[in-house]
Amino acid sequence: MTRIAAIAFCVVLPLILSACGFHPMYGSALAPALSSVYVEPIAERDGYELRNSLIDALQSDGDKAGKRYNLKVTLNASSQGIALQNDATITRYNSRLEAHYVLSDMQGQVLTSGSQTELSAYNVVNSPYATLTAQQDSTKRAAQDVAERIHLDLGVWFRTHKQ
Repeated sequence: MTRIAAIAFCVVLPLILSACGFHPMYGSALAPALSSVYVEPIAERDGYELRNSLIDALQSDGDKAGKRYNLKVTLNASSQGIALQNDATITRYNSRLEAHYVLSDMQGQVLTSGSQTELSAYNVVNSPYATLTAQQDSTKRAAQDVAERIHLDLGVWFRTHKQ
């Protein structure tokens, strides 16, 4: 009896789940829209990392030719010392990366906009090179996280505004 119930459960469960209305956000329907977004160049090293991460996330080629949408991103980066030794030497920093973005069509009409913020941290060590590497790695991770969040925002927008 339990084997028959298990088989019936395995047959009925997919039918119930298919009727719930769940649709994956990323699929073949959104890929062409997301890849048709041109990401404008962003100033500074942080902007370079963010733009490359966005191009990768959107599966775009980074070329403006043939794109239907334009994404303009402005960055604000700041760093704050959060851990001090007795002699006031800073041993840990929090870096904040704030990105404001505007998606528009190629005629300049704004379609959506928003902002994303990411906080990352790094330690200051005795070696200046190691500290610089830690700082750059922290910035890169923050840029990748912000890019993924913008990617999600754009995916939601394209999903709700089927173009």
